Amino acid sequence: MPSPESTDQKPESSFPVPERTPLPALLDDAKRMGFGELHRRLEAEGHPKLRNAHGCVFRYIQPEGSRLTELSAQSGVTKQAVGEFVDELEGYGYVERIPDPLDGRAKIIRLTERGRDARLAALRIFEDMEREWAERFGERTIAELREVLEALSEERDRSALVPPVLVTGSA
Repeated sequence: MPSPESTDQKPESSFPVPERTPLPALLDDAKRMGFGELHRRLEAEGHPKLRNAHGCVFRYIQPEGSRLTELSAQSGVTKQAVGEFVDELEGYGYVERIPDPLDGRAKIIRLTERGRDARLAALRIFEDMEREWAERFGERTIAELREVLEALSEERDRSALVPPVLVTGSA
């Protein structure tokens, strides 16, 4: 067995440790906390099976419905993964597939009454959460946070198409 001196490992003092948590990591923490709270409240309102991954449908679906390819392109999630989430949501009664009137080979995915109810509940919950944060941290702080995040989001939307990511069903 080699002695500790003969290994290629460097001493702990050379292990890189940031002086403070990187901003993207903080944003990820805030995202997980926010969506965790969303799903706790949705469950209390009768929507216990909805998961973060279903956002690729609920966030991007149009009022008249959307094609799977559109949901994939807008969400940045692969068509295969979006198809699996649509299958789940259809099984739970949140969406339905109907023939595309412009192309009989294609299907339009649209929200059912249950899906519209869940989307409305989620939007209301998000508004409630933002109001609660404004009460806790100050309206100006939250307004400035929103302004910066919207600007970052607009930059992403203007940039070249981001390649789709593979999303696992565990989210």
